[in-house]
Amino acid sequence: MSDSALSASRKKKRPLLMILLLLVAIGACGAAGYAWWMLHKQQSAPGSQTTEVKKNEPPVPPIFLALDTFTVNLQTPDNDPDRVLYIGLTLRLPDEKNRAVLNEYLPEVRSRLLLLLSRQKTSDLVSETGKQQLVQEIKQVLDVPLVKGQPPQVINDVLFTAFILR
Repeated sequence: MSDSALSASRKKKRPLLMILLLLVAIGACGAAGYAWWMLHKQQSAPGSQTTEVKKNEPPVPPIFLALDTFTVNLQTPDNDPDRVLYIGLTLRLPDEKNRAVLNEYLPEVRSRLLLLLSRQKTSDLVSETGKQQLVQEIKQVLDVPLVKGQPPQVINDVLFTAFILR
């Protein structure tokens, strides 16, 4: 083959190669632009998780329901009637709805608590673990719906405002 034939075949391949490279470059730029657009769209969506610092919202004020103090006779191994528990309770609740329901059915709430407290033994209430167990039992007793068909009550915490064991 002569030099003129080689140079003619090279000249025909160059425009084809240039068009192919140009198409690849345009496709790559298009893909990069689409990827950037999708990422930008996700960050500006209202439900997206961004790394922006949220404003510090003040904590919700606690909702308490203070109960009158209870005075109950306690069970003792020797049936001593002079063993008495004087206890004041405050319930920490998640919302106003629970406080309204408990307030509405307050006589039943007090009755349940009196029955629970009168079953306690003095030996159990002396220790810290016994008091924590009493808190758990109070939550369980008040968790049961007050009226049939009503959802269970939610008690976040039980706080002792008075606790005298005589």
